[in-house]
Amino acid sequence: MQLAATRIITDDVDALVAFYEKATGITARRLHPMFAELRTETGTLAIASSATVPLLGADAAEARANRTVMLDFLVENVDATSRALRDVVEEFVKEPTDMPWGNRSLLARDPDGNLINFFRPIAAEQ
Repeated sequence: MQLAATRIITDDVDALVAFYEKATGITARRLHPMFAELRTETGTLAIASSATVPLLGADAAEARANRTVMLDFLVENVDATSRALRDVVEEFVKEPTDMPWGNRSLLARDPDGNLINFFRPIAAEQ
């Protein structure tokens, strides 16, 4: 078994795709106006319109309702990423911080309120 993708359901695919393209530097692959993917070597972030929810099952998902899942992006330098995201991110949850488990992390929210962790192992940053 292999995890193929993590999918975010949103009311505004274009806005969320634009955000993640700017935040990650990855160009999204638009498979349909209601669906896009940002692919990396280790995983895929899929973005789908809330208009697709009825196809999944009644009330299977709700846009902007997540408060339990965090997306983790491994970056080269957390502090440089923080500076680069100032014009992209509206809400920073936690500025770059050394965490007790050995990572330097920057926590932010995407336009739908999903939590994003931009991190790097501290030993790799030195």
